[in-house]
Formats: sequence, C-alpha cells, structure tokens
Amino acid sequence: MKNHQKLITQNKKARHEYHILDTYEAGIVLLGSEVKSCRMGKANLKDSYARIEQGEIYLVNVHISQYPFANRFNHDPLRKRKLLFHKREIKKLYGKLREKGQTFIPLRLYFNQAGKIKAEMALVKGKKLYDRRADIRKRDLQREAEKEHKYKG
Repeated sequence: MKNHQKLITQNKKARHEYHILDTYEAGIVLLGSEVKSCRMGKANLKDSYARIEQGEIYLVNVHISQYPFANRFNHDPLRKRKLLFHKREIKKLYGKLREKGQTFIPLRLYFNQAGKIKAEMALVKGKKLYDRRADIRKRDLQREAEKEHKYKG
C-alpha cells in the first residue's frame, strides 16, 4: 500500500482462500453517512463479492455500519453499492467471470490522496483444500528457516 493511502478495511481471508489472477481499482458510490462511517473505520469486507447486473458492477454483502449521528437519514448496512468502471472494463470482466470458478471480490477499501474512497478488486479463483495446506506448510518452512538463520547469525 502506498503511503498516501489510508486503509479503511481489508479482506484478510482473500489471499488465503483464493488464487488472485488480476487486480483492479474502482471508485464506489456511497451515501454521506456511509463515508462518515468509513472514516470511523466501521466497514467489513467478509463474505463480500461483486456481481454484474444490467451492465453495471455492484458490490454485494459489504457491511458498512450505520453512522450514529445520522438519525433517520441513515443507510442500510448491507445494501448493494455500485462500483465505477469503464464500459470496456465491465465487458472484459463479464467475459472473464463467465469462466468456471472465477469470482470478483474486494481486497480492501481505502482513501486515496484526494480523499475519495476506492475499492481494490480482484479477479480470483478458489483454492482447493490441498492448495491451502501447501501454502501453510510453505509458510511454516519459511518461518523455521528464518528462525534458524537468526540463531546462527
């Protein structure tokens, strides 16, 4: 993450459960109370994904908590939120998402240097259980090697 971006939230399980094929940056259409809630860090990307409907891409299952001071003007925490992509990007993604096993998920939400909320999206393919176990084994071996190197040095 670049130092001029302020992280709101990230999907920590995404890199564990999926092979990341490609990443994209998208703007996101939010209400005022949602932006204020994001400034407080009250967003969650767990189990969220993007879906293409009628030529538009929508973010589904992103939980942005209600802003406590918005009273009756508050938002629905789990509403669909539109992602801002160019038409040609949407067409390209539509073709890729029709392939078996591919999904479009958010990796993180952050403020860019202009103060706009952006979503880092990823085209992913689910990992099998044995792939996850192999990743864990590889990480453990790496940790052991670093520990040995530390004691020898």
